[in-house]
Amino acid sequence: MNREEAWNLLCEFVEDDSLRKHNLAAEAAMRHYAGILGGDVEQWGVVGLLHDFDYERWPTPPEHTREGAKVLRERGAHEEIVGAVLSHVDYNQDDYPRDRPLRKALAAVDELSSFIIAVALVRPTRLDGMKPKSVKKKLKTPAFAAAVSRDDINQGAELLGIPLDEHITNCIEALRPAAGELGLLPE
Repeated sequence: MNREEAWNLLCEFVEDDSLRKHNLAAEAAMRHYAGILGGDVEQWGVVGLLHDFDYERWPTPPEHTREGAKVLRERGAHEEIVGAVLSHVDYNQDDYPRDRPLRKALAAVDELSSFIIAVALVRPTRLDGMKPKSVKKKLKTPAFAAAVSRDDINQGAELLGIPLDEHITNCIEALRPAAGELGLLPE
């Protein structure tokens, strides 16, 4: 499955602009990490773009990801893509463990990319000049982007074997080229 096919599938299943942007942010972060970790940039990008494509139709575990996996297989997606999508939720870990860089990276960028978007949206300069310190300060405020799991963010850096500051920096850098698509251009 190539990027165009993945985008068309995402648009077919996702109407919510915020959820589309979440998937676009994950795509950007996955492409960035593919470059760092020696992965296939296109495949990793498709995984990021599609990881939550089924969420509007099947938001409840375990249907979320498992129903999407059926659709991906029907559409001819490579099993590596399907397995990575399945691996990003905890309840699939027995069958789809985070045992390879692609799966680790997806778990690591999923919550953090959303959190960085939330931080950027309350800054007049959005992503411009954003540093890990700004993100970590907001992480300490439980009411800010309360739906985002702080544990998942911390575990993501651990999965990748890098310090949290470095992981945050990588994700900020990954999102900058996609700032226009994400609605994050400075005011």
